[in-house]
Amino acid sequence: MAVPMPKEDFDLQRQPYKTLYETVAKLNNPELDSCSFGMSDDLNAAIAEGATIVRIGTALFGAREFV
Repeated sequence: MAVPMPKEDFDLQRQPYKTLYETVAKLNNPELDSCSFGMSDDLNAAIAEGATIVRIGTALFGAREFV
């Protein structure tokens, strides 16, 4: 699972996910069968870089209110 710093630019969003995906792929471990990264604001970049699980709570339920 990865949660990088938020970025506005699509290409900047992709970079940490690309690095993570390539690093995990080098391990060549068949038990690592999913990549959980990306959230509502950057899910397209995460999917473009190989994410198989994304967290989209904000897209479904809206932003949380902190009190």
